[in-house]
Amino acid sequence: MMADENNNQETPVVETAAPEAAEADTGGQQREGRGRGRGRGGERGEGRGRGRGRDDRRGRNQEEEGEELIEKLVHINRVSKTVKGGKRFGFAALVVVGDGSGRVGFGHGKAREVPEAITKATASAKKKMVRVPLKEGRTLHHDGKGRYGAGKVNVRSAPAGTGIIAGGPMRAVFESLGVADVVTKSVGTSNPYNMIRATFDALTNQTSPKSVAQRRGKKVADLLGRGGASEAEAEADAAAIVE
Repeated sequence: MMADENNNQETPVVETAAPEAAEADTGGQQREGRGRGRGRGGERGEGRGRGRGRDDRRGRNQEEEGEELIEKLVHINRVSKTVKGGKRFGFAALVVVGDGSGRVGFGHGKAREVPEAITKATASAKKKMVRVPLKEGRTLHHDGKGRYGAGKVNVRSAPAGTGIIAGGPMRAVFESLGVADVVTKSVGTSNPYNMIRATFDALTNQTSPKSVAQRRGKKVADLLGRGGASEAEAEADAAAIVE
């Protein structure tokens, strides 16, 4: 009987101790699991955040680089270089790039293949873009002359509906610039490189009434009213000027 009572007393002690130990073990494992899960989640979260930041930057760069530009291939020339054992042939490309609203640039590049030469010329043209003031967004503000080497060009503003009256290389420049009405004349060499450089010389000398008024410290209406126009007409013309 004493043995049975001892067995009965020891048995509950073992049964009650085992669940408590199991609960303690499971609780510790759950806590460790939660801690690990949070750590991993934090690491993943940080990784995702960094990835999104990079993606946003890439998207912004693509948007900036994705500006719509007008690219005109003006001339391709095959060039050769004499080396020991023969000649190496390559290609030189002349490209004009513009946004169609007052900015234009030109560039040239050389490579062994035509597509690579065009790519180099386009990249060079994008780096050297200049802004030209336009009258009403369609023509030049005033007449001008440009010269480079043996190339001479004359450019004149024209009324609406005239169109682009210009030769091949010069036409590419004005189409990329966004000019709709202009009259030009090229005198001298017909080399496309010199013609385009002379054209850019004439365009960089273009000024607008706003820039002249700011330089002289006057109002645009004062400059426009000197031709015999009334003050009201001069003010209306000054308000209508869009560079």
